[in-house]
Amino acid sequence: MDTYYGFWSGGQSGEVRVFGIPSMRELMRIPVFNFDSATGWGITNESKRVLGEGGAFLNGDTHHPKVSYTDARYDGRWCFINDKANTRVARIRLDIMRTDKITTIPNVQSIHALTLQRVPKTERVYAGGEMIIPLPNDGRHLENPKEYWTLMSALDAETMEVVWQVIVDGNLDNADTDYTGKYLAASCYNSERGVTLPEMMGPERDWAVVFNLPAIEQAVRDGKYTTIGDSKVPVIDGRGAAQGGTEYTLYIPVPRSPHGINTAPPDGKYFVASGKLSPTCTVVEWAKVDDWFAGKLNDPRDTVVAEPEVGLGPLHTTYDNRGNAYTSLFLDSQVVKWNIADAIRAYNGESVNYIRDRVDVHYQIGHLKASLACSRDVDGKYLAALSKFSKDRFLPVGPFHPENDQLIDISGDKMKIVHDGPTYAEPHDALMVRADQIRTKQIYDRDDPFFAETVAMAKRDGVVLERDNKVIRDGNKVRVYMTSLAPNFGITDFKVKKGQEVTIVVTNLDEIEDVSHGFCLVNHGINFEIHPQQTSSVTFVADKPGVHWYYCSWFCHALHMEMNGRMLVEA
Repeated sequence: MDTYYGFWSGGQSGEVRVFGIPSMRELMRIPVFNFDSATGWGITNESKRVLGEGGAFLNGDTHHPKVSYTDARYDGRWCFINDKANTRVARIRLDIMRTDKITTIPNVQSIHALTLQRVPKTERVYAGGEMIIPLPNDGRHLENPKEYWTLMSALDAETMEVVWQVIVDGNLDNADTDYTGKYLAASCYNSERGVTLPEMMGPERDWAVVFNLPAIEQAVRDGKYTTIGDSKVPVIDGRGAAQGGTEYTLYIPVPRSPHGINTAPPDGKYFVASGKLSPTCTVVEWAKVDDWFAGKLNDPRDTVVAEPEVGLGPLHTTYDNRGNAYTSLFLDSQVVKWNIADAIRAYNGESVNYIRDRVDVHYQIGHLKASLACSRDVDGKYLAALSKFSKDRFLPVGPFHPENDQLIDISGDKMKIVHDGPTYAEPHDALMVRADQIRTKQIYDRDDPFFAETVAMAKRDGVVLERDNKVIRDGNKVRVYMTSLAPNFGITDFKVKKGQEVTIVVTNLDEIEDVSHGFCLVNHGINFEIHPQQTSSVTFVADKPGVHWYYCSWFCHALHMEMNGRMLVEA
């Protein structure tokens, strides 16, 4: 009965979680930057290829899930997610709900801002580095913060390669794009580039920085760029906040330490920067950004069309389809509903109350997101509130309290909380996509690229994965190819010598939905999933003489317990 998929970041878990909305049932956990023993993520050869060199890390910090677009509507191809902990961006294939690409971003530390090109479709992924560092960060200028900088990066959505970077003033926080493909805006705090809390809190105003994307792309094509250190990524200089910006950037002064940046659907006429340390939100009109870059404005602040006071600690803003904005108030522990058109009228001197409603949430809300609110299809039905503290609201589970998710019905004049429940750390941000916009596979295609390299290896060995159960001996390497068909593995025992490198390849021949198998090799730290028509593999050194059983770890049949076999290791 759920009508939306919810994509929740897993925060310090390094994963992405999939919810059904409005039931708020957790349907799936997608491992991304983390090690996952249930699926074998970080264990299988296929997942290690995706993780690449970053697989040396066992952690991640996921913040901002973003689903790909065609004409500013969700197209169900991919979900992108950032890793603040280890400076990476990942892509999840939504047809199989598995990560298929991970890129480490050069020249920056801590990817926090993440957003996507909306029109004509998602061809670029934008990732903002938060922490300022020397460029290059090779030991020079360790104690000279005046030489510390960060950059906005653009990735090719298809290849996941970094195609350009822009150096900016200040720390990049959150970001969003317009509905024309011309602009990207990001909140920018720590404009003085301090390294201590007092230094970061110094100025009364920081910036929302806007990137002129066509100008940047043209400069890269024209070769008007530099590179940093060993990186070959083109770098454009977008510094110049004191002058209002450059031909590539516009710096709009906003109240100190801005946080969220969110474009208002369905036409994307405005974006809102939330003040965090000010009770105000700043509304910027994208058309006036056009005027700035066309030389028609003298002051960057002329792009601002409203600055409503909404409450204490505004962090993020989301929208309905009736011209209303909803802002999370961290200090007030509230969601406030306000009308954009009335806020503009008030900014122009009219006496008008732009606040429509408030609702208490528990406690210290961070992100919030309304259904379809980042797309043209925004429908104004539900809003998810992701609160950082639960305090005394649930059964105590030790010093580590759960966080709290609440679902709010926003279809009427008054907001109504319809779900309230604990959640595991730390759901940082969320996204709601209409269920029919996601088209998943229930059974793998045999030519799926996820295991194509393993299929190619089998072909070189003369093995037909859909039929053969063979052991290939290649010097000190042994490759064991087996099928699985409930309730049997195609090979129930094989023999190797101590010290040999063993690769086990399992192909699930079942064609029935939901008949998944697992392969667990006892006392070897090996377990992985094999779904219908999938091939999975693992490589390890057989360093323990003796009999070692393997078994199916995903319940598949009445004789599931008997689905096993032996690896015999000679001393």
